Amino acid sequence: MMEPSGKAVSMTDLSVLHGCRVLVTGSTGFKGSWLCSWLLHLGAEVSGFALPPAPDAPLFEQLRLGERIRQSYGDIRDLATVQAAFVQAKPDAVIHLAAQALVFRSYADPKTTFDTNVGGGVNLLEAVRTARPRALVFITSDKCYRNKEWVWGYRENDELGGVDPYSASKAAAELVFSAYRESFLDTIPRLIAATARAGNVIGGGDLSDNRIVPDCIRALRRHQRVILRRPDSTRPWQHVLEPLSGYLALAARQVAGDGTAAGAWNFGPDAENVRTVEALARGLVDRWGGGEVVVERDSSTLHEARLLMLNNDKAKTGLGWRPRWPFERTVEHTVAWYRRIDAGEDPVAVTAAQIAAYQADGQKI
Repeated sequence: MMEPSGKAVSMTDLSVLHGCRVLVTGSTGFKGSWLCSWLLHLGAEVSGFALPPAPDAPLFEQLRLGERIRQSYGDIRDLATVQAAFVQAKPDAVIHLAAQALVFRSYADPKTTFDTNVGGGVNLLEAVRTARPRALVFITSDKCYRNKEWVWGYRENDELGGVDPYSASKAAAELVFSAYRESFLDTIPRLIAATARAGNVIGGGDLSDNRIVPDCIRALRRHQRVILRRPDSTRPWQHVLEPLSGYLALAARQVAGDGTAAGAWNFGPDAENVRTVEALARGLVDRWGGGEVVVERDSSTLHEARLLMLNNDKAKTGLGWRPRWPFERTVEHTVAWYRRIDAGEDPVAVTAAQIAAYQADGQKI
């Protein structure tokens, strides 16, 4: 890897990552699998650290990433194991995705959620202190903000907080990162560190429980009705490649020595992509070419935000980052991925083709 030039790297100029040693935590998850695939496409030397793929997370194995990256398995809650992964990977850049990422699971098991998202974040930062990479992109969530059901998007300097355990754990992880950055990370030569907050991502290969797209795809594959419990909840839907492009833009800037790529960053869609759960479900059914959407409202007392949006102005002005795919295109590519896999196409090729299409669309912005 050549020494950083210090020149600015545009959103679409990710060539600095070619030959770069990148460690991705949470590599066996949905976002992690897409990210590792994109990094390989860019010519990076990719190492992964994560738990083995869960039964409802087959994408890592579908993409044959166990054969294509240097994967080590372990629990982010185990500091010694995390440190060993860093020793093995010798990363230039670290992108931290490992997390307990489901709101409803956080109600069922709050301790594991906090241990993973907060304690695991501490372990990651401890490993960074020792390994001293050039770049750190520490992923949290759009739900780290104290949600006041505003009709405008949250900015990076808005109040943090959370009612449910998941949201609170992500807000706490942001505070932990801030303390580590100001106390330790800023003193490490050449290291540039940032947090990234993204909206609700969708895309091919996600089969996790209690997520709207996987639930819809399972129902459509089985010729069953799509049942919606909370159809009016509004979310900033975006294709998984949208926030990943932001993470990669940050990492590229950091590796190139651009100190402005530090701090907190939002990667969310523009306002027209903020739609209801029902609008997304009906869009998926329409693209699938058949199916029925039925509303059976949930009587659960568990809190879930009805309205949440991010302001992406900082990423636009500071990174030159912009969302590329509007809502309809996002739904189109999501359904197409599952349809092509069901037709027997190679998941590696299908995923690579969507990454290439996304990159090509970036050249038009």
